[in-house]
Amino acid sequence: MEGKLYIVPTPVGNLDDMTPRAVTVLREASLILAEDTRTSSVIMRHFDINTPMRSHHKFNEHEAIDQLMPLLEAGQTIALVSDAGTPGISDPGFLLSRECRRRGIEVETLPGATAFVPALVNSGLPCDRFVFEGFLPQKKGRASRLAELQDMPLTMVFYESPLRLLKTLQQFVETFGPDREASVVREISKVHNTTHNGTLAELVDFFTANAPRGEIVIVVAGRPAEEKKKIDKYAQFKGKATQHV
Repeated sequence: MEGKLYIVPTPVGNLDDMTPRAVTVLREASLILAEDTRTSSVIMRHFDINTPMRSHHKFNEHEAIDQLMPLLEAGQTIALVSDAGTPGISDPGFLLSRECRRRGIEVETLPGATAFVPALVNSGLPCDRFVFEGFLPQKKGRASRLAELQDMPLTMVFYESPLRLLKTLQQFVETFGPDREASVVREISKVHNTTHNGTLAELVDFFTANAPRGEIVIVVAGRPAEEKKKIDKYAQFKGKATQHV
C-alpha cells in the first residue's frame, strides 16, 4: 500500500489562520517535513502536535528525496510544511511533489495561507488576471527579467526583503516609470500589517523616509492598455497628385 504526501499551509502571521484540517493532518501524519524545525516547532507546540519532524529545505531536498520515497512507497503518510504559507510558493516543495507524481504517489495540497493572495486583493489593483514573480534574481538575470516585464499588461506580484525594498522600488521606477500604480504590503496577518498604495515614485519617497521592516509583498499594476489609434486607410494618398490617363 502506497503512502501519501500532504502539502500543508501554515499561517504567515496570526496562528488563528491555521485550519482545523491542517492540524488534523499534521497530528495523524507519520512524519512532518519542515523547512526549519525550530520555526515549525512553535506551531506544533501551540496546537499540541507531537508528530516526529525532519528538516527539509533547499540545501538538502535533492538528497532527501531518495530517502523519503521508500517511506511513502511503504505506506507512510508524510506532511510537508514551510516556515510560513504554502510550500512550493517561493519555498521548498516542488521537487518532492514532482517526484511523487512521477512515481504515482498521491499528493494532496490543503488550501490555506499564502502571503501574495491577500496582498494582491488588498492592493486595489486588478486581480482577475495576474503574474506571480516571487523573488526576482538578486544579481544575474535580474535586469533581463525586468526588461521582459516592462510591457506586461497584467498585475505583477513580487516578494522582497525589507533590506532590498527601496532599491527594488527604484529599479521599478526605471523599468515601469514613476507614475505606475503599485502597492507595498508588509507583515500580512500580523500585528503591524500595513498597506501603502500610490505611484512607484510616491512609494520610493515614503520608504526613503520610513525604513521598512518585516515580510513584504509588492504589487505593481500592469502596463495600461494603449488607446487604439484610428487608422485612415486613405492617408497614404492624401496630398498626392492624381494622374489621369
